[in-house]
Amino acid sequence: MTSKSVSTAVLSAVMILGFTQCVQQTNVPQQQATAVAVSGLKLAYVDVDSLLANYLFYQDLVEEMTRKEENYRLALTEEYNKLQKEINDFQKKVENNVYSSAERAESERSRLLKKQQAIEEKSRQYSLEFDNEGAANSEKISEIVDNYIKEYNKTHGYDMIISKASLLFANEALNITAEILDGLNADYKSENK
Repeated sequence: MTSKSVSTAVLSAVMILGFTQCVQQTNVPQQQATAVAVSGLKLAYVDVDSLLANYLFYQDLVEEMTRKEENYRLALTEEYNKLQKEINDFQKKVENNVYSSAERAESERSRLLKKQQAIEEKSRQYSLEFDNEGAANSEKISEIVDNYIKEYNKTHGYDMIISKASLLFANEALNITAEILDGLNADYKSENK
């Protein structure tokens, strides 16, 4: 859900609550009824950027993905360097007329071309694998955070917990990021003992 759609949803909910209050209390002006409805809500927000930057599980995933990406890059670079050496050797042999026939030289050129295509395919596969793993990790993080917030809210009773990204302004007292982060990190540490 985008920040704009979250903002729209929040504003819509506030307007609906305000409208309901206005209809129930016809002697209260509409603007005042909306303020009353909003003030009755127990709201909080989470700074997701800050949460992720300090969430140990997320940091471990980022580190693992960075290490994996570097390993892919090193493996591909090594293969490409070997191929480049073979291509250079092939070119020298062609220049020095080492091949007994044009067919033999063409066969070698074809073999090198297939090897290059295989490396390029491996690179695409690595990229696809890496992207899929990144998407799966993002989904996993989102699910963990969402589930934790739902559990957290069972004992805190908020009517709405929203992302700071969708806010233009909010009182810092409504920020529960540190509490959520502490709980997530405690859960992660206990699972990894």
